[in-house]
Amino acid sequence: MTIAEGIFKTVRTKRQTGLGVQATAPGAQLLRRKTSTFELKRDTYSTADEIASHQQVISERQGTQMVDGKLSGLLSPGTYADWISQVLRKDFAAGATSGPLTNVTAAVTTGAFGTFTRAAGSFLTDGFKVGDVVRWAGWATTGTPNNAHNFLVTVLTASVMTGKMLDNVAVGPKASGDSVTCTVYGKKSYIPESGHTNIYNTIEEFRSDVVMSEVSKDVQVGQIAVKLPGNGNAEIDFTLVGLDQTSAGAPYFTSPTAESTSDVLSTATGLLVLNGNESAIVTNIDFTIDGQVSALDGVVGTNLRPDISRKKVLVKGSFSAFLDSSAIHTLFLNETETSLISVLTSGRTPAADFIGFSMPRIKIQGSTPDDGEKATVRTYAFTALYDFTGGTGTDSDRSTLSVQDSLAP
Repeated sequence: MTIAEGIFKTVRTKRQTGLGVQATAPGAQLLRRKTSTFELKRDTYSTADEIASHQQVISERQGTQMVDGKLSGLLSPGTYADWISQVLRKDFAAGATSGPLTNVTAAVTTGAFGTFTRAAGSFLTDGFKVGDVVRWAGWATTGTPNNAHNFLVTVLTASVMTGKMLDNVAVGPKASGDSVTCTVYGKKSYIPESGHTNIYNTIEEFRSDVVMSEVSKDVQVGQIAVKLPGNGNAEIDFTLVGLDQTSAGAPYFTSPTAESTSDVLSTATGLLVLNGNESAIVTNIDFTIDGQVSALDGVVGTNLRPDISRKKVLVKGSFSAFLDSSAIHTLFLNETETSLISVLTSGRTPAADFIGFSMPRIKIQGSTPDDGEKATVRTYAFTALYDFTGGTGTDSDRSTLSVQDSLAP
């Protein structure tokens, strides 16, 4: 007798074309994971409140069903881009590019921080935003360190792009004259104002050791929890809701694409920007992106629920920081809105892969102290809000949250 083991289970996912249309067998994607479960749940109806002379329960029935899905993984570029975009309700797309420019001057400010200043034209009109990770090309002589180098934009005006090289190497100073191009690297997604996507998936868990397949259909990604510890791997947890599940003795998806091979992101490499400034005191960040997804109530004549409902997307979280002043606590006391950017890289090289999260408008809603014979840490709860001042021609997206992934397909 063979006992199933988790190491022989694979998770395969593919978008459906719509509600009730199971994805076709070819072309699924294998997913990396720490753990995953997709549990078929059914309501039960008992006769426990019915009285009979024998004083025992006569029957119990099963009713409407749904699939309760959970997947936990280590965050890596490209791996979960599809599911992340589904919660945000916008597919990943290429970001801004400047086109060839000959009027840009590169300068060092301090350390790995620097500026790129153009004599004409506008970075804002081109579509660049604070929180973007960009790469330049075309610099010569002293400016060559700027080529193919991850640069996080922390302040942006029409003519000046200010930020930091993510590998902590200084900007290469250079007068204007080179024909250079600036590009938002990879792809971006964000919670949009309109045109929200509504994606359903077919997800299979296949156990090759016992040749058992469980296929969940009409599955939506409902919530993401991102965990960024001060020391360790970045993690991501998904909560999913589906409407149906079937079992079989053979795999459903044929020749699925292999799992991604990108390195796991670590909080030891990257950059955190709070209130417009690099922060060196934050010890961890956790936040959720919650699409408030739930299966509809059952209807007469079938045990299948008709659809899945969604509400507005909520983004909430908390971060902990060493207490070095009252600055963050004052933001809480005064209800001062601020911003939060976190970019994690897969290594220390100039062009390491990365994922970035940008929240242009957050409000700190709690300031929880601690105590003990140790360095004092305070925990701050926050809510991310819709940035109605952002959009075309401004330095932020008109959104609560944007995500940039260097390997998003």
